Amino acid sequence: MKNRVRAAWEGRISGCLLGKPVEILSMQEGRASLEKYLKKADSFPLRDYVYHVDHPLIRGASINCCKGKIVQAEQDDDITYTVLALMMLEEHGINIDTDDVARTWINKLPGGATFTAEREAYISILKNMNFSYQFGGERKFELEAVSDNEFNDWIGAQIRIDMYGWVLPGNPTKAAELARNDAMLSHRGCAVECSAFIAALAAVIPNSETRMSAVKTAMKYIDNQSDACEAIEVGISNVGKSPDEIIKKYEAMSPIHSLNNLAIVVWSFLSFQDSFDEAVGEAVSAGWDTDCNGATVGGLYGLAEGSIPEKWTKPWKGKISTAISGLGELNLDDLIYRTEKLIDKFTSESSKA
Repeated sequence: MKNRVRAAWEGRISGCLLGKPVEILSMQEGRASLEKYLKKADSFPLRDYVYHVDHPLIRGASINCCKGKIVQAEQDDDITYTVLALMMLEEHGINIDTDDVARTWINKLPGGATFTAEREAYISILKNMNFSYQFGGERKFELEAVSDNEFNDWIGAQIRIDMYGWVLPGNPTKAAELARNDAMLSHRGCAVECSAFIAALAAVIPNSETRMSAVKTAMKYIDNQSDACEAIEVGISNVGKSPDEIIKKYEAMSPIHSLNNLAIVVWSFLSFQDSFDEAVGEAVSAGWDTDCNGATVGGLYGLAEGSIPEKWTKPWKGKISTAISGLGELNLDDLIYRTEKLIDKFTSESSKA
């Protein structure tokens, strides 16, 4: 698992950095504008970090994620939540519940680092909790009210939960359970099931003979009546093809929805099995939530293959920035060590049970 864990971290971070510069452009102007920009930047087809050319929707930290400008993994919620999940597992073990997630957010995650459903949930917790709750006191509000927001079927929960699968290889049941406990704080329905699927998939990949068998197995751990299952099947049915049919099916949906982006993740993960460059490049080029999909595909690819090309990791030199309060710059080798330590711990606990 050691090589898999390293490559999962490297793949997730690199895929996130690849998609981050064009995220807002993709969401606001669509795939055609995204492709036009990539061609103008001499980055099409996308097989390496995006070159920067001036554009009003590409600014700030996003410019620092462009080829030739990268010196660290810049702050991004796709990585912040992965580190936060690691910290929660270290503190609570594999019995994390939704209250643990809520308290962790309030104590360690700045409100300004949350978006859409997460921000609505964060505000709701602050409004309804008493002062003792954040330190372990009794909850005197309903969790169901926290996830009652207009964004609760969007992608936010889907990007928070890879770690639960990473640390539980061969235990997709528990990985999916933890993903649901996390996702339910801010999301409902299909978004929760999308999250459970990604966590279960990460848990089954190390013991699966093929990627397709891993995907099919992971589907057994989510509600087969959920729209998440249909999104996975849409991804599967388009393997080896262009993403045009996926984009057509979900063209009326928000670019930040859980379902359309899950279909792209499944399609890319299964379609480009011999090339990390193509897998993350095509996931991002397909549009919608580019950094989220690049991160998820990158992490899954690394987990499956046990390595990614050095050209992706060399620019950021193992240096990682997150929005978590008080952490400062993190070191990749330390995060890998801590992840491996949890795998050993949970595997040992499972063998004694």
